[in-house]
Amino acid sequence: MRAVRRFTVHASLPERLTGLGALATNLRWTWHPPTRDLFASIDGELFRQVKDPLRVLTTVPPARLEELAEDEEFLARAGAATADLERYLTEPRWYQREAAAGGLPEAVAYFSMEFGVTEALPNYSGGLGVLAADHLKAASDLGAPLVGVGPLYRAGYFRQTLSLDGWQVEHYPVIDPSGLPLDLVTEPGGEPMQVCVAMPGGRRLWAQVWKARVGRIPLLLLDTDVEANDEDLRRVTDRLYGGDADHRIRQEILAGIGGLRAVRRYCELTGHPQPEVFHMNEGHAGFLGLERAREILAADGLNFDEALAGVRAGMVFTTHTPVAAGIDRFPVDLVQHYFGDGRLLPDIDVRRVLALGAEDNPGMFNMAHMGLRLAQRANGVSALHGRVSRRMFARLWPGFDDPEVPISAVTNGVHGPTWVAREMSALLGGSDEEWGHDGGEPSARPEVGDQQLWDLRRDLRGKLVAEVRRRARASWLQRGASALELGWTNTIFDPDVLTVGFARRVPTYKRLTLMLRDPDRLRALLLDEEHPIQIVVAGKSHPADEGGKQLIQQIIRFVDDPAVRHRIVYLPDYDMAMARYLYRGCDVWLNNPTRPLEACGTSGMKAALNGGLNLSIRDGWWDEYYDGSNGWAIPTADGIRDPLRRDELEAAALYDLLGQQVAPLFYDRGPDGVPAGWMSMVRHTLDTLGPRVQASRMVREYVESYYRPAAIAVTAALEESGAGARSLAAYRDRIDLAWNRVRIFDTEFLVETPETLVVGKEIRVRARVDLAGLDPSDVQVQALLGRVGDTDDLLDPVVVPMEPEGGGGFGASLRLPRAGSLGYTVRVLPKHSLLASPAELGKVVLA
Repeated sequence: MRAVRRFTVHASLPERLTGLGALATNLRWTWHPPTRDLFASIDGELFRQVKDPLRVLTTVPPARLEELAEDEEFLARAGAATADLERYLTEPRWYQREAAAGGLPEAVAYFSMEFGVTEALPNYSGGLGVLAADHLKAASDLGAPLVGVGPLYRAGYFRQTLSLDGWQVEHYPVIDPSGLPLDLVTEPGGEPMQVCVAMPGGRRLWAQVWKARVGRIPLLLLDTDVEANDEDLRRVTDRLYGGDADHRIRQEILAGIGGLRAVRRYCELTGHPQPEVFHMNEGHAGFLGLERAREILAADGLNFDEALAGVRAGMVFTTHTPVAAGIDRFPVDLVQHYFGDGRLLPDIDVRRVLALGAEDNPGMFNMAHMGLRLAQRANGVSALHGRVSRRMFARLWPGFDDPEVPISAVTNGVHGPTWVAREMSALLGGSDEEWGHDGGEPSARPEVGDQQLWDLRRDLRGKLVAEVRRRARASWLQRGASALELGWTNTIFDPDVLTVGFARRVPTYKRLTLMLRDPDRLRALLLDEEHPIQIVVAGKSHPADEGGKQLIQQIIRFVDDPAVRHRIVYLPDYDMAMARYLYRGCDVWLNNPTRPLEACGTSGMKAALNGGLNLSIRDGWWDEYYDGSNGWAIPTADGIRDPLRRDELEAAALYDLLGQQVAPLFYDRGPDGVPAGWMSMVRHTLDTLGPRVQASRMVREYVESYYRPAAIAVTAALEESGAGARSLAAYRDRIDLAWNRVRIFDTEFLVETPETLVVGKEIRVRARVDLAGLDPSDVQVQALLGRVGDTDDLLDPVVVPMEPEGGGGFGASLRLPRAGSLGYTVRVLPKHSLLASPAELGKVVLA
């Protein structure tokens, strides 16, 4: 029999324990060990099973709560924890000190399709969601006033099991939001706060809003499973990344347009400052820029182009994909279906909407292109990904070299308090205070001997081994094995053997099976008598990715072999709970994507913070952070076009590193049994990577280089009824009319004699420019001097502004920067105080 309806009954807390409710529902407990200790003391075994304070309060017998209400020691601890939470939520922090200098926004709305705050709130699929949650956690620690926004999925992402033959099987357990650490946002009369967006055919899509408390940050999650919706519309937020294009565009309309409306109403109800700056974590929520334009049109009486200037000023767009296939794209006809009748966004012509998402294929609407056209500031998520993104989207800025495309980079970071083993933090002098909350680097660590650090690493490895044995046994039982034949699972893995971890999503480019390229060599590494290794593999494939599922099946067939199954294991249902064991217990974190298809990848950062060493292709974050002593870089077969041959060469390099460098160093023990060389690399990793991979560093970069400039720009654009936006729109109209007639004539450079062309000397460059009626203040005329390649392209040019000299002439003096073959050119660019970059308008006239 199946229940016709599911509901959750909440615990009735004794009056003296009411503070536990606030502690259980504020997700700060996910990174605050004393709060977790408090709930573990209620029922230790129960807490270890559910790892969720709210479920502990719901599950524990009422008698136990009554007993605790009379326990003065427990009450004192609970009172101290409640007071500490209140201190955390209210005291000034780094952001408040920075705000004193002016220019910072009062609030920033952060939009993402998933948030991986904790496994107790299963609203994530992988790295994007965990990154978004770490962003919120670090913002909370820094005091940055973010509001998180996204959908709430009734089935979340899928749970993964394996069939007997090793094929991935998906399960979608339905969640009850009222049983999660969420509060339903309500109107003053007590009814649920709801927002709606128009659907074709005169229908409306309604969503109620649940709030998670992520420390100081409210996270608003939209839920369409409400009675006011038709049955098909109730299913809009049923699954993360599920359904067809029609289902996805409904989700993204809800996330962007409905999400912004939810933020506005929430702030009205609570008195929270209204956001001035809006951050799109990927293009999924890009429609929020159109809703923002609608707001400006309604409030300030601007036209669409003027409103767009205001939208762009306050918008930040972060792209996470290095390949076009990773971008959400919808058929143009589908976008017209939802926007064409004008009900969804009154006063915005659907043709303007379609133009924002236009791409080379006229039949498709590109969400990333729309995000870039709606945001004045955009970034990739590592230095390498920034370069890849500039090349990938360069066609949106024709005439500019890739380095000048206005997409910068903020390398992702991870929230240390969430991911670092408590034992490691304590050994290295950490406390329960949030890392980086003051905006500075971690203080100096106490002296810790190699023996202490090695003993801790062995303890963490032992905990991972115990978890591997437990999960491997459970997986075999689920696949249909008998308990009587699983005695071998009690002895698999060894706490003294070099342990390698490989865990992530399973798209093809991450090359889950690269390690299987030569099964005999892998088998020899696993079973080596002197330097054995053991490997933990985990990861889910998207339900629609048959190729990814085949890769998992290949791994399963290898690890099922009785000859090696004590040294290599595949653990199904990879989630945050499993990830913590892996990051903390693995000695080596393996990552072997096809370069440069890993935008950033943060799992290796989490391993590094726990004393693990990275063994990785130089892709994503590792490309810029690898220094030769903090791990190993797997050589790449650059230039090899045959992917099979490339895999073969890079797999061979991986085997060589493991067998000839990694394993021998791990087992090179001194008289005290400690591998001094290995521990030297561990210490170097902790010292050098520790500060750099923190999410607090990442959020500070966003605040200083994106949120602050965006807040200043949006104020300049929209104050005085949008005077700045009107000015910029009028400027663009003027530029558009004249630009095709702007010409550069008679460029020349002047030197006294050829002998004076030596490094450090100055030359004079002049040009005559026809500005087609534009004023010299409307443009920026530049001279560029740089090396000349075989094709006469300027390489690494020095850019110098040219000053008007009368009669249409412009001139500049340039110092010769280097010896060799040099060349110069002249160009004209738009210039306006509200442009963030000279390349922003995609206009340039070259000599």
